[in-house]
Amino acid sequence: MINLTTLYANGSSTSDGLRYGKGTDAPATAGSRRPVVVWNCTRRCNLACRHCYSSSRNQEYPGELTNAEARDFIKDLADFGVPALLLSGGEPLMRHDLLDLLTFARSLGLRVTLSTNGTLIDAARAKALAEAGVVYVGVSLDGVGETHDRFRGHVGAFEETRAGIRALRAEGVRTGLRLTLARQSVAELEALFAFAEEEGIERICFYHLVPVGRGRTSDLLSVVETRAAVDRIMAKSLDFVERGLPVEILTVDGHFDGPYMYTKLRERDATRAEEVLERMRWNGGALNSTGVGISSVNWEGVVHPDQFLRSVVLGSIRERPFSQIWSNPDDAVLTQLRDKRAHLGGRCLGCRFLDVCGGGLRARAEAMSGDRWAPDPACYLSDEEISV
Repeated sequence: MINLTTLYANGSSTSDGLRYGKGTDAPATAGSRRPVVVWNCTRRCNLACRHCYSSSRNQEYPGELTNAEARDFIKDLADFGVPALLLSGGEPLMRHDLLDLLTFARSLGLRVTLSTNGTLIDAARAKALAEAGVVYVGVSLDGVGETHDRFRGHVGAFEETRAGIRALRAEGVRTGLRLTLARQSVAELEALFAFAEEEGIERICFYHLVPVGRGRTSDLLSVVETRAAVDRIMAKSLDFVERGLPVEILTVDGHFDGPYMYTKLRERDATRAEEVLERMRWNGGALNSTGVGISSVNWEGVVHPDQFLRSVVLGSIRERPFSQIWSNPDDAVLTQLRDKRAHLGGRCLGCRFLDVCGGGLRARAEAMSGDRWAPDPACYLSDEEISV
């Protein structure tokens, strides 16, 4: 994640200790962090979104973790000291025992967040989520009105999602938007920013599309289009800070955004740009993400290095606890992912920002080129910009 509000616009954030090594909760090094665990607690979903990486639909999927298995898994995460548990899907609210598991996780001291399409949240469910102690809910949105409906494959999805957001905010639950940067959503960036401002949204995360599952390469932006979209997002982060609006803006799964943001910041404030560069260098970008600072467990308990790199199976929590799987010194793929510099190829090797970006997302490189260690195809920095 690149926190543009903090780094580019010089705003404030309460969540940057783990990310940039600032604050009392910061670990000694980014590489020593326990992983944030993304648990796809169910594959079932009431929608059929165009870009879904798990290819979820509204149907029964056999083999999901039982309540007892889920509780053992959550207890192991708490004992292992993970900084956060993110419950995703499918649509997590379609899991019948979700509230029970949320309450159990919070009782163990875990920081629990939820990723949802928002369509199933009414006043009663928002109240229940608040009482369960969910600290943050990220709601997916891909446009306004019919654009969102088409992307989600359901007429009325936008209005249902907006109602869910309002119900959460009425209960005081910190709520943000999750937006995938694709052709449809980028065309409505200004409308989406206006929506966030009107609804009092506290956080907006822009995800660079990863073409896995139902994610389509036809929805990918060109490098020129991506760069232009990031320019608009950076400008809005600055605008929000200058107007005193408490809206945190981040980009996700596009580690090249950090170096690009640095080059733009240098034009405004060269001194602070160097300070920001050091904070990003501490973070390490992709060097310390997949297989290090983030992990994924699917609905059947299968452990992956992140939620997109599903070609790599590290083990199953039905056979060994997550903590043991993640700490296995003999796992060849994990060993590679924790020493990415030694395996990256192509233009990344001569990039002056390698220790900031880390070569980008391995899942996107594998999906688009067939080579897990190729440069991230979504990188929009020119050869001149990355040259040493």
